[in-house]
Amino acid sequence: MKVIVNVYLKNGVLDPQGKAVHHALGSLGFGSVEDVRIGKQILLEVQGTDVEAARKDIILMCEELLANTVIEDYTIEFA
Repeated sequence: MKVIVNVYLKNGVLDPQGKAVHHALGSLGFGSVEDVRIGKQILLEVQGTDVEAARKDIILMCEELLANTVIEDYTIEFA
């Protein structure tokens, strides 16, 4: 099964890359953009059909490797 993990900075954590993109978008005339936050997306192909078992494994993966849970949050989607 396919799994999408989105990792992004927690609210309150400074995002200098997001600020740079926000500034650049404003310079290009896209003034309607109020804020930009940069994250990462991880696509996984996992074996099995038990979604709940897979979710537990993926949470462990995120907590141990894929996300820095001190400053990042994550979401898990099954595609």
